[in-house]
Amino acid sequence: MAVYDLEEQEQISELKAWWAQYGNFVVTLAVVAALASVGWQAWQWYQNRNAAEAGTLYYAVQQAAEQQDAQKAREAAGRLISEHGGSVSAQLGALLSAAMQFDAGDLDNARAQLEWAADKGSDPALRDLARLRLAAVLLQQGELDGALARLQAAPTAGYKARFDDLRGDVLAAQGKKDDARAAWQAAVDTLAGEGDEAAALREVVRVKLESLGA
Repeated sequence: MAVYDLEEQEQISELKAWWAQYGNFVVTLAVVAALASVGWQAWQWYQNRNAAEAGTLYYAVQQAAEQQDAQKAREAAGRLISEHGGSVSAQLGALLSAAMQFDAGDLDNARAQLEWAADKGSDPALRDLARLRLAAVLLQQGELDGALARLQAAPTAGYKARFDDLRGDVLAAQGKKDDARAAWQAAVDTLAGEGDEAAALREVVRVKLESLGA
């Protein structure tokens, strides 16, 4: 029994010596781990709350669109942009609201929201869609050089034909028939590989090409 007592005393002494050397380090690690866990949970809560708020505001934009209330849509989209600008919901809200402003003939407000979505939006594909629609607004406003500038950077593959088609529209408006023909032909070539779902747009672009003559 005395042997076991001696061994236990030695183990206790070793433990005390180890704790004296490493105890502060262990406590520090435990505190850091606890703080990291609390911080992560707080961040997750913050992210979830922001996502919920952004979703609520986007729903408000959708409701305004259903009610054909362009002003409410613009106001809700404005809040989305100012309070949750880093969210995809903000881009979607800006695009939806801009479409309503465009339909209502308010090109300036449509342009403002599309400029934000094109320049500041977080999703690349939605930025390309915003650029495309913004170029269409600029074309309507007679700012042809500005429209071309918005169409200059190559978009994601899914938008290539639409960009080429609109580029042809702008070039035709500038009187550059050869350049317009090349742009529209590029659109037709791309659309040829997109199947039946692109048939309507492909036919529209072909009519534009034919309108240029030989």
